[in-house]
Amino acid sequence: MKKKIIVEGMSCGHCVNHVKTALEELNGVNSASVDLNSKTAVIEASGEVDDAAIKAAIEDAGYEVAGIEKA
Repeated sequence: MKKKIIVEGMSCGHCVNHVKTALEELNGVNSASVDLNSKTAVIEASGEVDDAAIKAAIEDAGYEVAGIEKA
C-alpha cells in the first residue's frame, strides 16, 4: 500500500530527514521518501496505515499535513 502526503512547513534537508524519520517510525511503514520541492512524502507500507497516525507523526515532528491520498 502506498500513500502520498502533502506536507507544509519543510524548508531544508533537515526538515526532509525529520519527516522521513517520523514516518518510518510508524507501525507498518516499510519506507518513506520525502521531496522538498514538491512538498510531498510517499510511504510504502505492508498494510493499512491510519491517516490519523500519519498526520499525528508529521505534526509531532513540527510540520503540517495539507492532504493524504492513496498513491
